[in-house]
Amino acid sequence: MQSTTTAQQALKKFQENPRVKNVRLIVAADCCPACAAHEGTYDKDEAPLLPIEGCSHPKGCRCFYEPMLTIIFP
Repeated sequence: MQSTTTAQQALKKFQENPRVKNVRLIVAADCCPACAAHEGTYDKDEAPLLPIEGCSHPKGCRCFYEPMLTIIFP
């Protein structure tokens, strides 16, 4: 499970990086319905905050962000 601070730091870095256009929210295969409803690609400034509000999985929210780059190589 990712701590709130770690997830917020990751999202902030993605938001500050001009090479990152969008952020994909990745969910666990056995995630709860609340997390499943948020799975997908978001504008980096509109990504939902982690942990997902209403997560009901016994292990807690295990979602994470994946950056989608506009430029892969310099």
